[in-house]
Amino acid sequence: MRVLLLHTDYLEFEAKKKAVKSAEEIAEKVSRLEECIVCFMSVEKPDETDPDYVVKELVKVIDGMVEQVKTENIVIYPYAHLSSNLGSLDVAQKILDSTFNAVNEKYNVVKAPFGWYKSFELKCKGHPLSELSRTIIPPVEGGKKDVSESEALNKEDKIKSEWYIMDVDGELHEFSKFNFENYPKLKKFAVYEESKNRAVEKSPPHIDLMKRLELVDYEPASDPGNFRYYPKGRMIKALLETFVTNKILDYGGVEVETPIMYDLNHPTLAKYLNRFPARQYMVESEKKKYFLRFAACFGQFLMAHDATLSYRSLPLRLYELARYAFRREKSGELTGLRRLRAFTMPDVHALCTDLDQAMNEYKRRFQLSLETVEGVGLEKDDFELGIRVTKDFYEEHKEFVQYLAKQFSKPVLIEMWSERIFYFLLKYEFNFIDSLDKASALSTDQIDVENGFTYDIKYTDSDGENKHPVILHCSPSGAIERVIYALLEKAHLDGEMGKTQSLPLWLSPTQVRVIPVNDKFQDDSLKLAQKLKVSGIRADVDDRNESMGKKVRDASREWTPYIIVLGEREAETGLLSVRVRGQKDQVQMDVENLISIINKIVDGKPKRPLPLPILLSKRPIFVG
Repeated sequence: MRVLLLHTDYLEFEAKKKAVKSAEEIAEKVSRLEECIVCFMSVEKPDETDPDYVVKELVKVIDGMVEQVKTENIVIYPYAHLSSNLGSLDVAQKILDSTFNAVNEKYNVVKAPFGWYKSFELKCKGHPLSELSRTIIPPVEGGKKDVSESEALNKEDKIKSEWYIMDVDGELHEFSKFNFENYPKLKKFAVYEESKNRAVEKSPPHIDLMKRLELVDYEPASDPGNFRYYPKGRMIKALLETFVTNKILDYGGVEVETPIMYDLNHPTLAKYLNRFPARQYMVESEKKKYFLRFAACFGQFLMAHDATLSYRSLPLRLYELARYAFRREKSGELTGLRRLRAFTMPDVHALCTDLDQAMNEYKRRFQLSLETVEGVGLEKDDFELGIRVTKDFYEEHKEFVQYLAKQFSKPVLIEMWSERIFYFLLKYEFNFIDSLDKASALSTDQIDVENGFTYDIKYTDSDGENKHPVILHCSPSGAIERVIYALLEKAHLDGEMGKTQSLPLWLSPTQVRVIPVNDKFQDDSLKLAQKLKVSGIRADVDDRNESMGKKVRDASREWTPYIIVLGEREAETGLLSVRVRGQKDQVQMDVENLISIINKIVDGKPKRPLPLPILLSKRPIFVG
């Protein structure tokens, strides 16, 4: 229900004629009340699930207003224009009558007739407490509709798609007739997408890995899908955030920051909510309803609306690292870092003058996404491309879709919609396929032809006319948490194929582990680790009272890329015997060569210091 309450000097209304056949019969068509609270109310579809709850909550709102403004004259006024999602006439009449009866027991009440066209005149007092708006949402119980689900999300469950495979030459093949013999991952991706089954039957391998490596863990005191990050995991997450941000800034992104919660009653945002396929978290503050953002779109679009824009400043590339975004995913679909409820989303929008400029910009961003995903440590063989497009756009811009497929240089999955139900004409996603044959979107970009109008964003064109931009929505990496998931799942798949499990060197919490043969060489080991540290390399020393064999096994179990056992010969000669992860034989080198090799591998990647004390004996155990 939508409610608007006004404290007025008076309200006078006149019923003109019936608006619906079921309009209630009335004896008097004109009424006036002095010094009163006018309660404009609009009954909505969700109210049908629990009319009694809605009435009870509305009476509380009216009681609160009465207490504030100290008047007991009330007008209950049905006003359909507050909502575009109206409930049935029968339920609306029931809620109106029930509200009148409940309020009339306490106050002097007038009820405007239901189902009539009415003229009215009022004078609002204009003091700080004279205007109040509320949204009342029934609770979700049993099989009742979840009102936090957008209209687009409900439509997404019912949308009918045509599925194709486009080969590298741009030729379209019917899904059922394509030969997947050389493309097993593409087949898994296609089957997963067509089935739309997101339920998880068993725990994916990355969950055990993220705990064993002391990176990330569940937080039992929080809502499911929200995690705690241990020092190593936080370091990896921070490095990924910095890497992706730097890629976007190099591309031309203009970094901003916006709030994480927004007014549910804001007219522009309410409309956008129902055009985006996601479930929202709702919160209440000072009797107002807010939703937690599920992307950085809201703040960036409101900012763009207030800006003075010229065609000369477009494309305008607004960027925010949205920490955090929230999507209330179904509990049966939550799976570790693959699908969670609070996540970090690098979100860069480009405001473009028209579709031609948008498509040119889209090509540039497609390359940005490829470079970003491959830069974090994935290879093109690790992920598949899915393109979702309206039939009309495809038929008019077939060559553009073919360009994307050719740039990817592998066959791609095409989902074609007969109509546009979302705000975009086309979107692509890079999808990682894990060991459970589940597909998870990483990079994405969308061509949005609606929100320039929805948010009334305008720019002045070269002809002096105000126009609405086409907007591109891109995350070059996808959620940072999902990148960690993909890297861990990739390591698991490598292990299944007999390869050595590892993280990219630039993300390894410890890059070099120095193990002294005995206490006599602990100072030399510390000096070596400090020298590596000065060169930007994360090195630590295992000074624990454990056997040499256990120390080496523990370092290997932590996926440490380089292990050095330091004894008398190494201390005297400076020549190190280095165990390189993934290599059978040890390598002889001095410290300068080791520094050179590591820095060459991590060149161009951000750096952070060791996330824990340099001596292992001083470290806590987070997962025991």
